[in-house]
Formats: sequence, C-alpha cells, structure tokens
Amino acid sequence: MKVGRQVRTMQRNWIGRSKGVELSFIVEGASEPLNVFTTRPDTLLGVTYLAVAAEHPLALQAAEKNTEVARFLEACNRMETSEAAMDTMEKKGCSLGITATHPISGEQVPVWAANFVLMSYGTGAVMAVPAHDQRDYEFAKKNNLLIKPVIYPSLDEDIDLSEAAFTDKGVLKNSGQFDGLTSAQAFTEIAHFLTEKRLGSVQTNYRLRDWGVSRQRYWGAPIPIVNCVNCGAVAVPKADLPVVLPEGVELDAVGSPLKKMAAFYETTCPKCGGAAERETDTFDTFMESSWYYARFTSKDNDNVMLDERANYWLPVDQYIGGIEHAILHLLYARFFHKLMRDEGLVQGDEPFTHLLTQGMVLKDGSKMSKSKGNTVDPEPLIEQYGADTVRVFTMFAAPPDQSLEWVDAGVDGASRFLKRLWRLVMQHVEQGLPADDPVILSETLKTLRRQLHQTIEKVSDDMGRRRTFNTAIAAIMELINSLYKAECVNEAGRQVMQEALEAVVLMLSPIAPHICHVLWHELGHHDSIIDCRWPVVDASALVQQTVELGVQVNGKMRARIKVPVNSEKDFIKEAALKDDNVQRFVSDKTVKKIIVVPGKLVSIVVT
Repeated sequence: MKVGRQVRTMQRNWIGRSKGVELSFIVEGASEPLNVFTTRPDTLLGVTYLAVAAEHPLALQAAEKNTEVARFLEACNRMETSEAAMDTMEKKGCSLGITATHPISGEQVPVWAANFVLMSYGTGAVMAVPAHDQRDYEFAKKNNLLIKPVIYPSLDEDIDLSEAAFTDKGVLKNSGQFDGLTSAQAFTEIAHFLTEKRLGSVQTNYRLRDWGVSRQRYWGAPIPIVNCVNCGAVAVPKADLPVVLPEGVELDAVGSPLKKMAAFYETTCPKCGGAAERETDTFDTFMESSWYYARFTSKDNDNVMLDERANYWLPVDQYIGGIEHAILHLLYARFFHKLMRDEGLVQGDEPFTHLLTQGMVLKDGSKMSKSKGNTVDPEPLIEQYGADTVRVFTMFAAPPDQSLEWVDAGVDGASRFLKRLWRLVMQHVEQGLPADDPVILSETLKTLRRQLHQTIEKVSDDMGRRRTFNTAIAAIMELINSLYKAECVNEAGRQVMQEALEAVVLMLSPIAPHICHVLWHELGHHDSIIDCRWPVVDASALVQQTVELGVQVNGKMRARIKVPVNSEKDFIKEAALKDDNVQRFVSDKTVKKIIVVPGKLVSIVVT
C-alpha cells in the first residue's frame, strides 16, 4: 500500500520498534533482579538512580514499611496515564530507601518510585542517566541526585550541564574499560560484556500493545461470550449467533444500559446449562470499520461474511481518509484484512492500493468545528453560485492532502472562471461549429494545439496519478487564457478551438459535472458527457519544430531567439550573435566564450 511520509512516520512511531539491551541490577534481599531496558547502553556508566512504577513489586514492598512511600503510591494510582497527560505532568518521585548493584561498576545505585514510569510499559523500571536524558536531568536536579557525565562530543571537548542534559551520541569517558569508544562501538561492547556475565542481552522491543476491543457502552457489536461461574468464559454457540442488541433502550450518562437489562444478560451456560450472564461489553467500533470496505462487495449476501465478489473488487484502488485515522484505523484495517486472508475470505495481502489523507478545512486559521461556531454552510453558497462553483473552489484552493483555508472571496473567483469558460464556448458556438475537413495549421495554431495536448498530458497525470486537482485546474485556467487570446477566425483556427473546448469540458467534468454536461451538448454532442472517453494526448502535436532560447551577455538576459529543434551548437551561437539586441552589447567587445545549454539558454561572455 502506497502511503505518504507523514503516515509512515506516525505508524512507525506508534509501533515503536527499538533495539537495545535489557540488563539486570541486583537488589539485596529481593527475590528477583531489577530488570531495565535501554536503547543507550553507551550511557550505562552514567546511571545514578533507578526509577520504578508505583505498581512495581519493589515499590509495593517498600510501601508496607514506609508510610511516605505508601502515600506517594496512592497518589500515583489516582493520576491519569494517557500519553498527553504523562508528557505534561510534573515529574514526581519518592525514594524507596533501597539500593541496587550496578552490573558493571558494582556501585550501589538508589532506587526511587516515580510517577513517569508505567508498569504496563517495558519492565516497569528505568535506569536514569541525568547527564544524558532531559527528563532524568530535571528529576535529578529537583531531588538533588548525582549527575555523572559519560558521553562527550570528543575526547578533547567538555560539555555544559548547568542548564540541560547532553543528549547527543559521542565518545565515552568516565566509563572504565569502555573509555574512548564511540556510542555505536560501546553499544556492541557493553552488550557483549553483559551477555557474557549473564547480566543482560540485546533485545528488540515494541511500543505497540494489544488491541483492546471491548468497551463499556451500548453501541457496538455485542461480544458473543457467556460468563459462567463454573465454566468461565464460554463462546455463544454458532446456532445462537448473531447476538442482537436490544432495542428501545434509554441512554443516560451513567454507564451502559445493558448492565441494567436483566432480560438481555441473564442466560444459561452453553456448556453446563447452569445460570450465567451474557457479556455486556461491546466491541470497539473499530471492529466493524476495520472491514467495512470488504463487506461493501457482498452487502446483499445474508449467508456469509464475504463471497467471491470480494476478490473481484479488492484491494480498494484509492482509499481516502483523515490523517487522524492514520494510526489506529489503518493498522486495524490491515490486521483485519490479513486475518480474513488467513481464513480464506480474501486473497490479497493488503486492503488498499493507494492512500490519500486529506487535509482539514480551516476558517480564520482554525479547524472548522460546530463547537467553535466557525463552520460554513454550503447551501447558501450553492444557491448563490451553484454546486459546480463550490466544487471548483474547494478543489482549487489547496492540494487534497493539505489544509484548505476557507475564504468566501475564493468562491467568487471560481464563479468568474466558470463564467469565462461559458462565454468562450458560447462565442465559439454562435459562429457555427467547424467542419471536419482537413486543414493546414499555421505555426501559431500549432503552438496553441501543442499547449492543448501538453495540458491534457499534465491534467491526466495530476488527476490520475498525483491526485493534485488544484494544479490540474490551474493548467486548465492557463489554457483558457490562451484560447481567449488566440485569433481562431478561419476554419483551421475554429477546428483547433473546437478540439480545445471539447478537451477542457471533458477534463473539467469530474469537478464541475453540471455545467460541463450542458456545454458538451452546446458543442454539438448528443451523448452524456459522463459516458465519454477521457481526451487522449496526440503525441504528434507535442513535437516542436522550433525552440525558444534565452540569450545572456555577461550574465544578463538580452534577447530570446527561436531556432529549429536539434540545431547544431555552431548554428545556435551564430544565430545568437546576429540578434539585433545582442549586437548592441557585443559589437565593440571581444567575445571570450559562448556556452550553449541545449533547449534553454545561450550565454555569451565578452570583455
């Protein structure tokens, strides 16, 4: 699946693959060593304290004997643990009154409980290197803990730790036998040392956690599980599926109504026949949205999840969604698709071929929101300008993957553009449609026709591959400007104008279908424009007989000349020197050098 760089970065960070070393600190009196994971083993000799989560066994053990620790752990249990909250909250800690033995130096390192360490992440413990981690630095400063630098830019340079930690990689000092190694070398050497001593090993960890699929609410697919006191969680028999949510419920702000509906949850155990309760949690709504694209292919089949039509239609050619779904929804959709593949329901490996994450619509610099009252109702604009105008403005204002700043004046500009196209077609039609007789085109008409087919080529690529509709509209606007300036009065000119207007209307029809449908008929066609083929590039029209080159004298542009395509350099040089305006600047000078940049420029150097 082809996705943008931003989406890949967001997913990579969410998955959070990190290679590092898991190592052990021995705590006297503890039944097990204190294990930590670090991606920077090069900083290991700079560890001056260890921090554990409030739920860590060492913290719980200390709380039994220390009321201060117990109060701190109780406060930690009440705090919010979302990423946003963890990033902004004040970092607090409490000494557990115990130490751990450093696996290399043998020194005793104090152990603290800290509110920024979570038991659900990694081992529930971290090694703190205040000199080389900003969070550890701030915590150490606040609690008067030792700050020991061990990484330097080079052996000859010092670092300033008066205001912040030094977080770059570099060369080791104050690290005993590992002094002089680079950070990369130290990773390998320290990992090898710990492995030999059976105090650590290289590991690859992931930030990604299991998908929590249950929610305590009414909306969402019921989870087909019956909870039995004797048998535990028992799957609902296939014959009793699907479990259907009760209707006519009263929703309030206090919990799920399913928990109050005995008629729904009271049941019997499918295994032992005893009294049991139906699961009242429902699946996360991602559960359904993760495979809806596939269900669309077989939506009228009431007997199976998917039928053979799924393999005809899938994968989805172009998926469009907001950047806010770049992580969870897209990851879940890929997971679900691969599950369906493994079950034989679909054949392909990926759900989507191309992904486009559209930008937001902004007004007054912020995202449109009902709560902010800064939304734009399109109905009055459609009534005033028509739907085509609103569509053209929306597509022209910004690329689809970038934010669009809504400006009402822009709608008026789109309206003027469509009116210009209307007038151009009507002026052409009023003079009568041209015949199909063979004609000879002048150089001017060849140039105009070349621009037409260059535009077809560009718009086809912009719409079909790049999905940049704004640049496609801009190219059409440029062509219309050229058509307005063109003098297409003879039969040859009118044939070129007819060809150009037909192509413009066809190219614009996906964006402004209503006006283009009418103009297509005005141009003499009786079929519906929606059934017509996309205009095809005439390769012969793109062939240029001449090329225009700029002529510089001592770096300043002095003239533009036209020469036949594929002209020899000597011919181009001679043509440039013969130009009247160039002669004004070279006639009394000595020409030292003439440089020809094929297809672009002639540069003359004189003294």
